[in-house]
Order: sequence, then C-alpha cells, then structure tokens
Amino acid sequence: MSDTTHLLVPWAATSSPGSDQAWQGLALPQLERLIRQLTPLAPDVQEEACFSPPHERALGRALGLGDADGRIAFAALHAEQTGLAHAAKPGDGWAFVTPCHWQVRTDHVTLSDPQALDLGEEESRALLALMAPWFAEDGMALHYEQPGRWLTSGPLLTQVATASLDRVLQRDVRAWLPPEAAAVPLRRLHSEMQMLLYTHALTDAREARGLAPINAFWVHGSGALPAPLPASEPPQVVESLRGPALREDWATWRSAWQALDAGPVAELAARAAKGQPVQITLCGERGALSWRSAPRSLGQKISSIFGRQRLSQLREQL
Repeated sequence: MSDTTHLLVPWAATSSPGSDQAWQGLALPQLERLIRQLTPLAPDVQEEACFSPPHERALGRALGLGDADGRIAFAALHAEQTGLAHAAKPGDGWAFVTPCHWQVRTDHVTLSDPQALDLGEEESRALLALMAPWFAEDGMALHYEQPGRWLTSGPLLTQVATASLDRVLQRDVRAWLPPEAAAVPLRRLHSEMQMLLYTHALTDAREARGLAPINAFWVHGSGALPAPLPASEPPQVVESLRGPALREDWATWRSAWQALDAGPVAELAARAAKGQPVQITLCGERGALSWRSAPRSLGQKISSIFGRQRLSQLREQL
C-alpha cells in the first residue's frame, strides 16, 4: 500500500517497572478508536537482547532495508540520500559513528546520553581529524555530518552487526559490542581511542569547562544498501516518547502519550473513518504490533466492537 499513511511509534512501552505504572489508568481513547477500525498484522516479537530494537526493525522493513539484526543499513541509506555515497569505494558498507562518553566503573561501563555532551562543530571536527587516521588503518574513512554524529565507510561495515544506540544508552556497553571475529578491528579501536583521548588536550579543555570528556565512540546502523533499493514511502516516526523513556521520566512520557493520542493518532483515526488506508505500529523493547486498513468480514467488525483489546494487554506484548 504505497498510499498508506503509516504512523510508527517507538518507545510505546518499555520493560521498566516505571513504564508499567505509567500505563495504569492511561486513557488513550483515540488509539482504542483507531485499533477498532483496523485489522491486526502478525506481531514482531524478538529477544530484548537483539541488536536492533523493534522500531528499527519496523522502520527497516518499511524502507525496504529488511530487518536483519544489527545489519539494517540506515547509514548507507542516509549517505545515499545526502550525496555522500560517492565518497565510498564500490563494495563498501556504511555506519554512523557517535562520539560519546563511557563512564567506567569497576563492574560496568555505561554509555551516557551523547545529547548531554554539548559538543560543538569545531570541537567535533577536531575530534574527527584526530581519530580518522586510526580508523583509516583498518580501512574505514570518517566523514563529518553533524557535531554529534559522523559517518564511516569501508568494507568491514558490510560484515559486522552493530547494536542500536537506543539499545546501549545508559547500559553496560560490554553486552552490546559486536561479537564476530570480523569485528576485532572495531573492538581494538575502542581501546585505542580510549588511550588516545585520555590525556589529550581536547579532553583537558572539556574538563576545564566542567564537561564530561569524549572518551569513546559508538558505531551503529551498519550495512550496505540492497541493490536495487525498493521504492518505498517512509512512515511518520514519532520521536516524542523516546527521550522521556530513556530518562525514565514517566510523568513526561505519560503526558507525551496523551498528546500523541490527541494529535497524530486522532488524525489517523479520522483518516481511517473516511476509508483512507492507514497503518499504525506500536513498538516496545521486545516487540512491535501493527494494525492496517483491510477489508473485514461482518464477524470481524462485530468482534472489534464487543471484543475490545485492553491497552494493558497491548503493553504486555510490547
């Protein structure tokens, strides 16, 4: 359905106990109204330890990139769309590189939220220039895109699965490092960059300003584009639940859900009521549930009225 309006909702629920409490008594009348009008699709439920969270798997399928775990080529697609693809060699893969701060403790190494680093363009470009020769030794070229995110290209990036940044934020990075033998250069680069940046003047300057040092990076969105890439209409991806969910700010997350219900979800329900083709996909940390416009029998219509699925039941599947 190329003309289908598709609303993709990441972080609709999480595995945190706080999310359970936030769901209790949460009224989302427009979502319930919308679901009653649509036909459920087969759910996508995987282990929470998968490198690619449900919303990235759903987005990958919608964009024609597939949903192979840790190998959804978002960076390669971005390079193609922004004209950077010509900078790579034939056969190269792509990945995003996010400069970040690892908080190292005796029993775990936590990746702090990169958005809190206050990284400016001049400083980011200086970091990239410092790190680029080390990446080049392993056949990877670094390309500047924005202060908080670069791209890298090279043959290695067609081979390794990389964990989504959303998977590793505020968690122990060691569980999310690429495990394949082909990823040995990446794991070595992590160690080398920590040693390089530990005593560098850029680190001293940040600490003098009271900022956390940039002492690491995270590679994600790796892979190569399928050829040919199928034409597809990107879904409307909701971003408002992500920040509160990652911060575990459940009051704000709950308010964001209510605003989403009164806005984009209500608009989608109105489209569905007019007979326009629509789809909604709700994503948690384990699974994704989708509903789409499709012809329904009289029995299905009656069932949707009298057999309404409770929101708490939906949350348990996400």
